[in-house]
Amino acid sequence: MDDIVQGSELYPEPTAKQEPKVEPIKKVGIVGAGQMGRGIAHVVALGGYDVAINDLEKERFDAAVATIEKNLSRQVASGKITEAERDKALGRITFAEKYEGLAEADLVVEAATEDETVKRKIFVALCPFLKPDAVLATNTSSISITRLAATTDRPERFIGMHFMNPVPVMELVEMIRGIATDDVTFSRAKDFVETLHKTTAVSEDFPAFMVNRILLPMINEAVYTLYEGVGSVDAIDTAMRLGAHHPMGPLQLADFIGLDTCLSIMQVLYEGLADSKYRPCPLLVKYVEAGWLGRKSQRGFYDYRGEEPMPTR
Repeated sequence: MDDIVQGSELYPEPTAKQEPKVEPIKKVGIVGAGQMGRGIAHVVALGGYDVAINDLEKERFDAAVATIEKNLSRQVASGKITEAERDKALGRITFAEKYEGLAEADLVVEAATEDETVKRKIFVALCPFLKPDAVLATNTSSISITRLAATTDRPERFIGMHFMNPVPVMELVEMIRGIATDDVTFSRAKDFVETLHKTTAVSEDFPAFMVNRILLPMINEAVYTLYEGVGSVDAIDTAMRLGAHHPMGPLQLADFIGLDTCLSIMQVLYEGLADSKYRPCPLLVKYVEAGWLGRKSQRGFYDYRGEEPMPTR
């Protein structure tokens, strides 16, 4: 072995490691034109990126664009952006009728309903149409990034990118790496988010991550407080607004988030951490079963069908 030296065929001279060339993100795809999808499209288009939104129905895309235009105009009226910036942002948003329309995207953000089965089906159908180096992100607020990544052809280029609602207003984005997410993907995603003038907070891949692991049990406890008759809807929300200086009461906030989403996150926490303190309140389950999902269905802990929201209990 002594005659085998560095530089021989068996032991060639070491070469400098070449870092892979990383193309900047220019085009963004969004799957889902609902509340979160349109909010993400709003800030991404305003950030100077071309955005293609995919949804099952063209009508949902049209409704999303109408909402984005209204919210951009509100920003114009408040002096936060100019009319020219609004018009340019709207001009960057297009409709992708099928997944093929996202083929040129450098980053695709899934913003579908908070249902793991739905998300997994989307990823299986979407991946064959994506560029090999495209980053795939999920806006899930609670589901395992590692588990979702395993359904794709690119777990190394898969990441959790959890925007807060309403996206144009809230400053934070939670960044969650799956077990396979590589450093290049994390850096590309983090740098992209920061170009949108958002602050990132990195969470480990545990059920509900950071924000919702803290927030949703509080909401669930407020529902228990209502369920057990400790206080009325109005009393609970007033107590937390004036006693804890929260901008809105927990039951009002639950209606804003969507009671189905609240229940889904609590179920993820309960099943993922196996701790009885995360058991969803039966009253929350009952409201969801009744279709009283909050603002989006016009009834939840408040009834929104009149001129002023009225407590339902």
